[in-house]
Amino acid sequence: MSNSQIRIYTQKEQGEEWLRRYRGCLPVFACVLGFTETGLIPGISAAGSTPEDRKYTACADAEFLYYGPEHKAQYPLPPLTAGASPVLISRAVFESLKIPVHLFNAGLPQPPAVPVIDLGGAPAKCLSGGVAMEIIRVHHLFEQGLLWGERLAANIQQGYLIVGECVVGGTTTALAILTGLGIHAAGKVNSSHPVCNHVQKWALVQAGLEKMRGSRGQRAGGREQDEIFQFQIQNSVDPLQLVAAVGDPMQVVVAGMAIAASRSCGVMLAGGTQMLAVYALISAIAQAYALSWRPEAVVVGTTRWVAEDPTGATVDLALSLGKGSLTQSGGTPPLLATYLSFADSRYPQLRAYEQGFVKEGMGAGAACIAAHLGQDWQQHQLLAAIEAQLERLSTAFH
Repeated sequence: MSNSQIRIYTQKEQGEEWLRRYRGCLPVFACVLGFTETGLIPGISAAGSTPEDRKYTACADAEFLYYGPEHKAQYPLPPLTAGASPVLISRAVFESLKIPVHLFNAGLPQPPAVPVIDLGGAPAKCLSGGVAMEIIRVHHLFEQGLLWGERLAANIQQGYLIVGECVVGGTTTALAILTGLGIHAAGKVNSSHPVCNHVQKWALVQAGLEKMRGSRGQRAGGREQDEIFQFQIQNSVDPLQLVAAVGDPMQVVVAGMAIAASRSCGVMLAGGTQMLAVYALISAIAQAYALSWRPEAVVVGTTRWVAEDPTGATVDLALSLGKGSLTQSGGTPPLLATYLSFADSRYPQLRAYEQGFVKEGMGAGAACIAAHLGQDWQQHQLLAAIEAQLERLSTAFH
């Protein structure tokens, strides 16, 4: 099988070894849904055109992933600024290949209208306040992640576990976690916008981290103060307390799942910026709490729209994980991406991806990688399956 459909951007040898190991295998998919009030800030995200819509994005995506286009949804897919929800991509693959899907509610404002495993979480407050979640809840969610990672992996004989997410505003909480762990991530993260709103994200992150540090008087002015700011944070941080201050409920669940599952099977963290932040968190947690995990079993899988986003620096971000003092245990993960293209799609909602809208979500990139890896699907098969979902969705209730 040619790897023209999958590109490896970092840790090429480790990535190729991982792909060789799981060629011909099908994964199990776990998707962790969460919410942060950061997602309600005007303009922060394009995953739902209004703040009100964004409250229901995760519920809508979960419902579509589970039931497909013919189901009369309690939470229909929200209108996006442009483009179609990435859940169409995931659903097309998982339905065609009959890949088992497990949905987890790590903390949503309302329960989704699908069978989900409730982890006893709660939505996070806006990260700019520096007190996003209670530490006791963060510890609980991490334990749940460990527990479910072990449970899911126990039923995987030959394959691997894909862990995806849906958190609106999650690239901003990701930036906060990365920065808090001493990684220079400002200006490198992605977003659902065609041009990333770096300035808006960074202002929120600085506000949250300053409140967490209680150093309100030190508003970072120039570059030098930025350096001091980073240094102060990275030298005295408990990663779980960092999540409680500026994170979201999904991050710590996925970190726990990946740590536990990596001990016995392969793990693909499905996403871009958000999963790189989770990977950094895994390294930091494993280091801080002396937990065993297998970094060589874990890869990050996304779409080329994320990996090659000209308004972010995903590859650079992945490489910088190996340089952080708190994230050394994991080094740099292999960053893989599907080479899926919508340039020739007959649907403008899909062609919008080529203009930089949406990019990724709900495990879309990893789903495509799984289709190439497990069934040797090529570009035309993927495009046909995804367009069929959109076709069915547009004719379902007309």
